Amino acid sequence: MPDIIGLGLDSTDIDRVEDVITRWGARFINRIFTDGEIAYCQRRHRPAIHFAGRFAAKEATMKALGTGYSHEVWWRDIEVVRRGGPPRLVLTGGAKRRFDMMGGGSALLTITHSETVALAQVILLGRPQP
Repeated sequence: MPDIIGLGLDSTDIDRVEDVITRWGARFINRIFTDGEIAYCQRRHRPAIHFAGRFAAKEATMKALGTGYSHEVWWRDIEVVRRGGPPRLVLTGGAKRRFDMMGGGSALLTITHSETVALAQVILLGRPQP
């Protein structure tokens, strides 16, 4: 069984994300989210819930990577995808380089929300040992 090499948890206030989207619109959305994430969230009844969940997932991933928003790990290097199952992480750029440097093999992600808060947890697993 692979070792846990990183763990991250984040909580994001949905109303705060909604306020930022109202204030900054596409400028905020395009800086933080990938085109696929934007398309997914904008198809939903209340997009801010889903944007907040993905924001929390990105923050949790940065914590699990041990970088925060630094060391060349940018918001759009972390993408939450959903293809007929649970959400998954796709890492590119600096996030992928950091994950590989840590000996990463796979990542687990869970996202949930209430009326007011979105939560995400990320577990990074190392490569299986022979």
